[in-house]
Amino acid sequence: MNKIRELSPLEWMIRTQVVDRGIDDAHVIEAMRRVPRDKFFKPGSADLAYADQAAPIGHGQTISQPYIVALMTHRLDVRPNMRVLEIGTGSGYQAAVLAEIAGEVYSIELLEPLATRARRTLERLGYSRVHLRHGDGYRGWPEAAPFDAIVVTAAPPEVPKALLEQLAEGGRLVVPVGRADQELEVHRRTADGFQVRREFAVQFVPMVPGKAP
Repeated sequence: MNKIRELSPLEWMIRTQVVDRGIDDAHVIEAMRRVPRDKFFKPGSADLAYADQAAPIGHGQTISQPYIVALMTHRLDVRPNMRVLEIGTGSGYQAAVLAEIAGEVYSIELLEPLATRARRTLERLGYSRVHLRHGDGYRGWPEAAPFDAIVVTAAPPEVPKALLEQLAEGGRLVVPVGRADQELEVHRRTADGFQVRREFAVQFVPMVPGKAP
């Protein structure tokens, strides 16, 4: 116990919220170790940044708790040189974690103030391989498709068809699906269609279509 207390907030998060909960993917662990999560929060919010909970980031949106970020990244099976699409940039933290593993990350945020803030944060931290767009996530990013992995960080009532179409064969889509009752789903594209695995109940903010360009 004393050794755990001596860990930095970041290492404490990795140990207690990721490793101790069964995430043993070295790519994910090292990626989260390299991303300073507190930089995606307002100054002086380090305690909140590394807490075991989702946290508000303004405009009715949240940043997912560290374990959920780790789990969804692990379920994506992201590897170097992959092209990844994220729907719902939010603070930019998930995009940064993905960029520590993948080759290129494309991220879409519907709310312009969040997109602007996330872009500034990611640029300041040197994440040049994250391409950020203010737009409607339901449309995906067709000109950059196909993607080896797609992650959605808000819950649509059903999986958007455009995202399934933009997934490469062998690729995975990880998405919370539902309205009041949500479930995390993993879709894997095969030569014959899609394999779907439903995992467990989750609670994300709703994914809504928008009129953004």
